Amino acid sequence: MTEPRFDVLAIGNAIVDVIASCDDGFLAEHALDKGAMRLVDTAEAEALYANMGPGKEVSGGSAGNTCAGLAALGSRCAFIGQVANDQLGHVFAHDIRAAGIHYAVLPREGEPPTARCLVLVTPDGQRTMNTFLGASQFLSAASIDPALVADAKVLYLEGYLWDPDGPRTAMQGAIECAREAGREVAFTLSDAFLLDRHGDDFRAMIEAGEIDILFANEGEALALTGTDDIEKAIGWLAPKLPVLVVTRSEKGALAIRGDERVEVPAEPVAQVIDTTGAGDSFAAGFLHGYVQGKSLEESLTLGAVAAAEVIGHYGARPEADLAQLARERLG
Repeated sequence: MTEPRFDVLAIGNAIVDVIASCDDGFLAEHALDKGAMRLVDTAEAEALYANMGPGKEVSGGSAGNTCAGLAALGSRCAFIGQVANDQLGHVFAHDIRAAGIHYAVLPREGEPPTARCLVLVTPDGQRTMNTFLGASQFLSAASIDPALVADAKVLYLEGYLWDPDGPRTAMQGAIECAREAGREVAFTLSDAFLLDRHGDDFRAMIEAGEIDILFANEGEALALTGTDDIEKAIGWLAPKLPVLVVTRSEKGALAIRGDERVEVPAEPVAQVIDTTGAGDSFAAGFLHGYVQGKSLEESLTLGAVAAAEVIGHYGARPEADLAQLARERLG
């Protein structure tokens, strides 16, 4: 088999994170609950964006964050996600390419505009998040290039994007392309709330052998298997998957591959500032180790290192040199 050009190809919501400072008065003026996370429509997203003060705009989204972590560790990555042909769409494309990630999806003309997560940070450090999914929900099957899928060792799919019909069809097509090319498929469940709507789909994919690496946190694993006992959940999932990875917050993480089970503790963190993106970064660390042929223990450790870095500051992207942190940790 030809050596692929990329280590990981990720498909997910193409979202621009817009982070700006504000005071409590701004939140009150716009009837925003401090510290809350909510979805907003086009009109509110545009109005709030227009009224926000100067801020930082960076490409985001769960799978996009994982790509950023992978690239920072030295992996070769590509990303598929839909933006609109507007200012924030250009910001997203420039930012993700500047991180060394291959991105070639054509912007979408017309409405809705590019997805954005408007993050308002008050002086007390509270983050009030307003997410507009916009154009990211209109990723089409035509955006999936079979040659690109075949040119990556691992296809990584974001569960969040399973909600809308178009992107779901696109990801199903990408799975077929990966299978035909003999590549591996990794899937992250993203959030337990998705299991209410799509649990049957995810369980069917697992039973059909369409997923090679499943990422789940403890709550997602319990919701997927319908139990309140994590060992029972693991016992149901592990025999059906080539690789199962379960994160357990401060209790660390575990991975199972066949008869091999490995657990690692969480990495020490001086102060937990913001857990946004911790799971995305963990997946980046693990996948980086995995595609490099490292052991499960080393791959889990890299995941823990990447997660610890991102929760030590605001924002879902690494700020420290992840590659250096990895070298220091593994030697």
